[in-house]
Amino acid sequence: MAREPAAAVTFAILPVKRFGESKARLGDELSGGTRRALAEAMMTDVLMALRRTKAISEVLLVTCEPAAEAIGRGYGASVVHDDAEDGQSIAATIGVEHALEAGAQRVLLVPGDCPAMDPVELSELLDLPDPGRSVVIVPDRHGSGTNALLLAPPDVIAPAFGPDSRALHEQAATAAGVEFVIAEVVTLALDVDTSDDLEELRSVLANRRGGAAHTRGMLSRLANTRKTTPVE
Repeated sequence: MAREPAAAVTFAILPVKRFGESKARLGDELSGGTRRALAEAMMTDVLMALRRTKAISEVLLVTCEPAAEAIGRGYGASVVHDDAEDGQSIAATIGVEHALEAGAQRVLLVPGDCPAMDPVELSELLDLPDPGRSVVIVPDRHGSGTNALLLAPPDVIAPAFGPDSRALHEQAATAAGVEFVIAEVVTLALDVDTSDDLEELRSVLANRRGGAAHTRGMLSRLANTRKTTPVE
């Protein structure tokens, strides 16, 4: 009886910037302390989802934020210090290098602001590619950005997050001679950068049971604050 091929050793890489510098585009709506707390809550929920995904062998948290490091270790993540602090792509590359040294056969690059991500959907995503050379791109809800990359081997292409990153990753895969797959993953499509994103997240979580406990709590406190703030 033929054996099924062994699952690829998969590391999740989670770059996290300093909480105090996160979500600057929400500055007109939220105070600095609130943005920091929201960033921490969302990252914690992302960590929990990754740890609940059986196909992920290890989570690498790439950061220079002490609070993120403490939370990450509490959830069993390995922490890689980001000395460069030069953006998500550089942090992701640092994580890829460490994953390769640790024996990873593929990596899942995810952001820390997709708290709605579902371990079931992550597992389905990780079932998509063969352990050979492959690139899977998960676009954001607008279709132009990249909210996750699944790379086998981990250095098959270089991460290029930022504006129009979906097209950049498609071009990088083509240049590397690797076919790419576009995977629509509903709970990974929503990251939070703007007020519209935040409202969409509220709506998504309100219509879904379970998950994102820390972010739900934070959004509930924000809603209660709005209700109790007197109107001048």
